[in-house]
Amino acid sequence: MNGMINTNTESNERGFLPYPIILAANKGELEAMKVVVLHYRSYMTSLSMRKLRDEQGNTYWGIDEDTRERLRAKLMQSVLAFKI
Repeated sequence: MNGMINTNTESNERGFLPYPIILAANKGELEAMKVVVLHYRSYMTSLSMRKLRDEQGNTYWGIDEDTRERLRAKLMQSVLAFKI
């Protein structure tokens, strides 16, 4: 698995993860799961953007950390539950 962890998933023009990484993550291998989560990190962050308010009542766009963590947890659950 160590050779696969160094795979640059950013270079794949379609953004697909290598199948061996998905298999390893599905089997519960921690390093492979980290690669999967890292691969989808920017997408989950963009889905987590919300209008937030600061203490003075100013509105700004920011990351809803609760939403991002729920998306991360759901991704991990889905990878582990995926029937190969």
